[in-house]
Amino acid sequence: MLLKISVLGWINIVLIIFLAYIGGSTLYTYFRGRSVAKLMTNDEFKAGMRKAQIIDVREKNSFDASHILGARNIPYGQFKFYMQSLSKDLPVYLYDDGKALSTRAAVQLHKAGYKQIGILKGGFTNWDGKKKKAKL
Repeated sequence: MLLKISVLGWINIVLIIFLAYIGGSTLYTYFRGRSVAKLMTNDEFKAGMRKAQIIDVREKNSFDASHILGARNIPYGQFKFYMQSLSKDLPVYLYDDGKALSTRAAVQLHKAGYKQIGILKGGFTNWDGKKKKAKL
């Protein structure tokens, strides 16, 4: 005896599978990022930033509007191409607006052999240190 499933039932099944996939990949990225990079508070980030390469992985327009003083912009969309310009001998501190893009960038760095990777907890929106803002 076969079960008859309506079109609405199929849509619900596909939606559940899609949401499970998105949730699973998000959790995987989160835990993978935690295993390859250190989540850093504002104070930890400030304490080490003079000896680190600070990378803003947000898009250029966001970086141009305001960014952490001394940061370099490598948008996540171009990260694979430009990450080789980073030194493996110095720590790499990453930030974005939250931590999703930074986590993905950290995983890429780890795969490429970088060992000292930090991610700003809470991202740029919670940064309380020095910023460079655009001149109007």
